[in-house]
Amino acid sequence: MQKIIILFGVSGSGKSLIGKKLSDNLSFEFIEGDNFHSTDNIKKMKTNISLNDIDREEWLMSINNELKNNLDKDIVIACSVLKEDYRKKLISGINANIFWFCLKGEFKLIQERLKNRKNHFFQSDLLQSQFDIIEYPDYCNFINITESPQDIVKFIKHKILK
Repeated sequence: MQKIIILFGVSGSGKSLIGKKLSDNLSFEFIEGDNFHSTDNIKKMKTNISLNDIDREEWLMSINNELKNNLDKDIVIACSVLKEDYRKKLISGINANIFWFCLKGEFKLIQERLKNRKNHFFQSDLLQSQFDIIEYPDYCNFINITESPQDIVKFIKHKILK
């Protein structure tokens, strides 16, 4: 059965970095959730306007369609999906072994990462809005982002291959 590894958390937690390393290591397809935002959503974030649930609806449907179009591949996806409702929409209609990993870290550390990040539409001033809405489920594996990327990849591989 298809495997889907979902890396979620606030912006700047390392989802894309870990996702790329993990997908390369496992030879899985990598899906970058940020690539599915509409131009309107990107404009909002570039001007420090937080996305609301309605803004995220089309984004989640686009990613869900991408997952449905790749049913024959194992996938690693980096996607914020901060609320339970978003996570349900992301995997709606998907029949696969799904592994959830939440990358967590302290606000100040993540804010520093965002301030140093270049060429990304998400502004560090929006970080608090993500911390305010994130819902942490009891079914996921939590990852401390202070660990090295190599150790995080090793941890995830251990969890999905056991």
